[in-house]
This record gives sequence, C-alpha cells and structure tokens, in this order.
Amino acid sequence: MTISKSSADERAQLQNAVLDRRRGLTLPLAIISTFLLIGCNEDDGSSAVISPTLPPTTEPIQSQAFTYGVRPFYLVNDMDESPLKDELLACKGQTPSKTNFSIAHRGAPLQFPEHTYDSYMASAQMGAGILECDVAFTNDGELICRHAQNDLHTTTNIVATPLANQCSVPPIIDINGALTNAADIECRTSDISVRGFKSLTGKMDAVNPKATSISAYMNATAPWRTDLYSQNGEVLTLKEHIALASSLGMKHTPELKEPVVTMPFNGYSLDAYRQQLIATYKVAGVPASDVYPQSFNLADIDYWINNEPNYATNAVYLIDDSNESAAGKIFDKNDPSTWKHSLAELKARGVNIIAPATWLLVTSDSNGKLLPSAYALQAKVNGLDILTWSLERSGPLKNGGDWYYSGLSDAINNDGDIMNVIDVLAQEVGVKGIFSDWPATVSYYANCKGLK
Repeated sequence: MTISKSSADERAQLQNAVLDRRRGLTLPLAIISTFLLIGCNEDDGSSAVISPTLPPTTEPIQSQAFTYGVRPFYLVNDMDESPLKDELLACKGQTPSKTNFSIAHRGAPLQFPEHTYDSYMASAQMGAGILECDVAFTNDGELICRHAQNDLHTTTNIVATPLANQCSVPPIIDINGALTNAADIECRTSDISVRGFKSLTGKMDAVNPKATSISAYMNATAPWRTDLYSQNGEVLTLKEHIALASSLGMKHTPELKEPVVTMPFNGYSLDAYRQQLIATYKVAGVPASDVYPQSFNLADIDYWINNEPNYATNAVYLIDDSNESAAGKIFDKNDPSTWKHSLAELKARGVNIIAPATWLLVTSDSNGKLLPSAYALQAKVNGLDILTWSLERSGPLKNGGDWYYSGLSDAINNDGDIMNVIDVLAQEVGVKGIFSDWPATVSYYANCKGLK
C-alpha cells in the first residue's frame, strides 16, 4: 500500500477548511474529503491515500440548537401511571441540552441511514454527547464508518452501482433480467477503495433475501422505521467522522469491527489495524480523554492496554452472550458459572469499562418489577464502569420486545416501558451512558435527572 504526501498548498487548504468550520461556517464534508482523496487511482486496489495532519479539532466550532422532537413525549405519555412518569412529565418544559449520558449508536438509525452525515447531525441535535463510528477498512487501507466489513449490500446502494461487480458475492442477473442470488449477495468494504466507498449512498439497513429484482432487494425497510430521511445518505471516512464530531463538540467512540477477510490482508495485519484506529485520533489532535475505543474482541482491548495505555484508559469491552459465554454454557446473567470471564478477571486484566447489552444488566422478579442482574451487581462490586447498548433498535414493545429485552417480557408491554428500563439502568445499575438509535429518548431522561 503506497501512501503519498499532500502538497503544502493542499495541506493549507485543508487546514483553512477546518478553521472555517471553527468560525461557524457550514462547509460540506465533501470539501474535506476531496483533500483526503487526492492522489487516488482508479478502483483497482492500488489507490494511494493521503493522511493529512489536521490541526487539533477538539474545540466546539458549530453552534448547536438542541431538540427532543416528539418521541420522548410519546414514550412518557405511554408509560403506566407511576411516580417516574409524573417526574418525567414535570420536565416537559425543560430546555434540551447535550449530555454524555446519551451516546449516539451509529447516529440516529431508527429513522436515518446509519453512519451517514444526516444521521450523525440528527443525533447531535438530540443532545447526544458521544458519537459512534463503527470502523472497517477499504482495500487501500482507509478506515471508514460501517457497522460491519461485509454490510455494504444492506446499508448502501452498492448493488445498484457498477461497484457491485467488485463485491465478494455480486448480484447475479439471469437472461430474463431476474435477480437469482438475493440471499447470498455479500459486499465488503475491503472489496473497494475509499474513492469507491465515497461514491456510495447510505440507506436504511435492510434487504429482501427473496427478491428477484435489485429494487425489491433494496426496498426492505422495516415498517416501524422510515425512508423519509434516506434521500442524501452521505457516507463518511473515520477522518471525516472525527472532524465532524469534534466540530460539534462531541466525544468519540469508535468500534473496531472484526475483519471477515483473512488477516493479514494484503500485508495489513490485525495489529496494524488496531494501531491505525488510535493513530487516526492522534493525527487529528483528539486527546485520549475524549476517545472511547470499543471492541467485542478482548484481544483488541489487550493490544491497546499494552501499546496505547492512555487511550486504553477509556477502552470499552463490548459484551453479549456471543463473546462472554463459558464453554459449553448458555449465558445466564444471574449465574456466574455461565460467564467466560468473571468481572474480577476483567478488571485485573486492565479493563476499566464494560458495555454489556441492556438485557444482561437488567432482570425482573417475575411480577413485572425490573431489577439489576447479578452480572450488573458484580461489575459494580469490582469497580468497573458500565455503558450499555442499544435502545430504540426494536419495533413496538406491546409484545414484550425482542432480543434487546430478553427475559423481561413480564415487565415490558408498551413503548413507555423503555423509560422504566432507562431508569433502572441509570439509578440501580449505575451505568455511565446508554447507546441509543434515537438519542433524544436518553437525552430527555438524562436532562430531567440532571445526568451530564
């Protein structure tokens, strides 16, 4: 992989663009990305990527008007009668403000295409204080924001573009014009260059695996979501994401996504990938205290502890039943014998922050009362800070919710119960922040409770 240097004039123009954003001017991210991509060749895997040294971008440079919209009020009104409902209703006249308790999970993908400019901006306007970028890499070694290395076919329009021919498993159209392999299509970020990636448009994450046409394959958004805000879909590199989050005065939480290709990939090793994520924040001048690097892979956390201790202080170990179930066991949040690692082991290993799925932290008494799980209580005893994910990823909760509410069906029967879950997480589990696909919900609760 060849890395070229930008000229003095190009560097000056990039720095001026960033400084103009600091002065409050609204500049399209495309202007910044133009300079990031100078020197790229065609989409043949040999593109040269410029890695400019940006000036520090940690100062807020865009004034922001915060808004809750209507959803938090709908949820509070939908709650069963309780002192908590009364308390939340009493806050209906409060002025919205930013809070680090509210973490934007991929932006605001309940209604906006995930990891797009519009989705990120919506989350910032809802008061989220921390912005997530799930990090994957292109075939020319650029880090970009995608939830998985192999989700371009579900989250972008790639199958409707010429780049579909470069997919690991491209769409197959028969002689009659019918799509014949909808269930098997796979398009990876590593299939294309960063220039190719930037030519794509993000869409709501969904496909129809039984479709017989490209249009039917793409138009599969769940009925409880919407395509109303899917018209622009500007996708971002990690560098662009950093510049945007910094310009909005937000903190950063990048998640290193597990590669689906065999590593090393064209000489690019796992350690190089791990290091590049941290180096990108260093080059952008973002202090370690503002970055919460995440991973489901404990080896990634170990690498940062051993090689980037300043950034590892805030490293977040993501946990669900897929990576923390003991061998031969089914994870039970109330049975330590089913856990792969004890919470004491994780703390002794150097992990400071864990982020289990919400249902791992909350249990019920079988009579509709929500309580902290044994897993949550053990995390607190061992001095681990706790984040959790992800609210607002489910459809209507009248039937008890889905995977994110596993084991809680006796306590979940309407959308308003989301607020009860937040309350237990905040007040009894003691989480420091909640990832949400619609940050306004968490922001409203946090502001009402004075959580910064």
